[in-house]
Amino acid sequence: MTDVVVRRVYDEPTDQDGVRVLVDRIWPRGLSKADAHLDEWCKAVAPSTALRTWYGHDGAKFTEFSRRYRVELTEPPRAEALRHLRELADGPRLTLLTATSRPEISQAAVLVDLLGRAPVLPLTHRRDIPDHVEPEPGQDPGSQGTSHKP
Repeated sequence: MTDVVVRRVYDEPTDQDGVRVLVDRIWPRGLSKADAHLDEWCKAVAPSTALRTWYGHDGAKFTEFSRRYRVELTEPPRAEALRHLRELADGPRLTLLTATSRPEISQAAVLVDLLGRAPVLPLTHRRDIPDHVEPEPGQDPGSQGTSHKP
């Protein structure tokens, strides 16, 4: 398996980047396509708008975001995009790009972890992971729940 790394799309490209793939659903603000120096924009692998909005890059929610995003990655369009990234990862180096200021808690970090593991099972085989977590009584619905099975 190749070297897979995460970088900010705003950082200057390097000769060591290999294949550069943007994995955000929304185009980065203030960046022209020419200045991005992308090989691909794989927006199909990005988390849903609902998940992205719920998460809001709150580091305290990253574990739950990662779990929910992994479930989303079993849905056919995202699963196909993840398979494509696996194919790209067979090359010399794959750089996953994101616009977030904290790439270590982004979907790109989750993808790097998954690209180093076995393929994601289809959703029909992942019945042990609920689609969402209900908040505990009295808990803010936007906060991270703890009543789910890992």
